Parts: sequence; C-alpha cells; structure tokens
Amino acid sequence: YLTALAEDVREYLANMGYKSLDDIIGRNDLLKVKDIQKAKKFDFSDLFMQVEGDRKCTTPRNEPFDDNAFEKELLEKVRNTIKNPSQKSVVMADICNLNRSFGTLISGEIAEYYGDKGLEADSIVFKLRGTAGQGLGTFLNNGITIELDGVANDYIAKGMHGGKIIVVPPTQGENLSAGGNTCLYGATGGKLFIAGQVGERFAVRNSGAIAVVEGTGDHPCEYMTGGEVIILGKTGVNFGAGMTGGIAFVYDKDHTLIDNINPELIDIKRIDTDENEKEKLYLKKRLVEYYNATNSHKAKFLLDNFRSEVRHFWMVTPKDNKVPLDPNEMD
Repeated sequence: YLTALAEDVREYLANMGYKSLDDIIGRNDLLKVKDIQKAKKFDFSDLFMQVEGDRKCTTPRNEPFDDNAFEKELLEKVRNTIKNPSQKSVVMADICNLNRSFGTLISGEIAEYYGDKGLEADSIVFKLRGTAGQGLGTFLNNGITIELDGVANDYIAKGMHGGKIIVVPPTQGENLSAGGNTCLYGATGGKLFIAGQVGERFAVRNSGAIAVVEGTGDHPCEYMTGGEVIILGKTGVNFGAGMTGGIAFVYDKDHTLIDNINPELIDIKRIDTDENEKEKLYLKKRLVEYYNATNSHKAKFLLDNFRSEVRHFWMVTPKDNKVPLDPNEMD
C-alpha cells in the first residue's frame, strides 16, 4: 500500500515538474484560489503570506517532547533486580500526567534479559502517587507491579503482557473515575485492578488479561478474544460487540445491562442458581483478591453481602463457547 501511495505522489510531483516533496514544502506561492463564487466569500491572504527564512525543517529530526527521564531514573533503581532477580526492589515515587507509558522501558529491559518469561511476580514493585499520563503499564512484563495512589489517563495496560497494575484513587465512590478510555487495549496477560470507573472501550481486543473495575463507558469488551473482566457497576452501550472469547461478570443491580449488550455474539445468564456454584465461588475468590489489593469499598460491600448480592451479577460469554472455570486453579 505504501509503495503504491509513494508512486502516486511521485507521479503527481512529476506532472507539476518537481522531483521530491522537499521541492514543494513551504511553496505557498504555488497555490491559487479557484475562480468560483464560493471562494469569494473567504479571505485567503494568510495562506499566501510570504515568510522569510527556511520553509521546511532543517534538522534531521525533532527531539521528543518527553525524553522519559522519569522512567530512566527509576530504571537505574531497579537494575540490580533485573540483573539479579533474587534481589527484590520496592521503589516509591511521585508521578504526573507528563510521565507517559510508564513501565514500558523497564519492561523492555526485562525482556532483553528474560524474554516473555520475565521475572517472578512482585520482583519489582513501584508505589506511585499522583496522576499518571497516558499508557500507564503499556506492554508491562512479568515481574512488575505498579501500585498507583491516584488516577491515570487513557490506555492503562495497553498491550499488557504480564505483571500487575493497581489503581486506587484518593476518594472512592459510585460515580468517580480512576482511569481513562481504551484501558487494557490488546492486552495478552497480567492483572488490572482499578477501584473506580473507567472510560469507553474498556478491554478492547483483550486476549488474556484479568481485570476488575467498578464501571465503564460505552463499548466494553469489544472484540475481546480471551481473558476475564469483572465490572462492579454500570456499563455503557454496545457491551461485547464482536466478543468471541473470554468471560465477563457484570454487577447489574439496576437491571440496565440487558439493554446495553450486543446480542449478536454473546449470551448472558444469572449465576445465583444451585447449578452455578462453581461460577459463584470463582467470582467470590476473585473479589477477595481484588479487595485485598485495593481495599475497595464496593468490593467490601459485595463480599459482606455476597449471598444476597450475587443475584445481581450476570455472566457474559460468547455464544457456543464453553469457558472452563476452576476456582482451584485461579491465578
């Protein structure tokens, strides 16, 4: 495609008498206004203004806005663990929304030594405070745990391969958000626990990660092919569009989920019956794990009242797809 596109561009340039894009960049003197009535309504003088000096970039590259100094500094604090996995590391730091894709560089360093296998669980623990920028935990590798006392922007756990991300906002509540849009996009493994709501398109193309959140926007579990999602609150419309694998549990006390699902590929059923003891046990054990990690008020309420509240959960699975659940083999 790109070769064909380049050939088309080259033909247009040749027809105009030029050899490369560099020959026409900044050449607004080559522009002209069509002689049509609609064009006469507008003032194009700013587009035809001639500016002295270079009209194109004269440096080989533009330096990035963020040189990732924050993560590079923390990488040095955990380098001994990467080289000597028996030496565990716990690092405390403040993070801000200018610090994007935190965890990616360090995950790459781990992969260079150990590949996809990574390190043992919790070999490196980051205890962060503040508002994380986009892409917190992108491509996170096994062995890294990120605990954030605060909130994070879009794309949390994008492409997550392993490890764990725990986000706990300073204030918890039914309608408070702790994560942005498109969290868990394309994740293949690991765990994501967020004690709050997240935005739209949660867990799109998730194929192996485990996640617990307390509400989502529109299009959750879109194109999901594997993994497990538990939502302890309301979801937006178009739930499960294109979902062909994995499993989801949704707490639906207000009975709104049935109007939000995409029924083309998914089935939903209640799990409070006697024949679903395995599913109920599995869900409860996951809620205990989530509560222990986040101290979530919502999780505590559900666990304290599990016998009565379990009737408000739906189990969502793709049609004609049997998902084995074995509480004894829970990660």
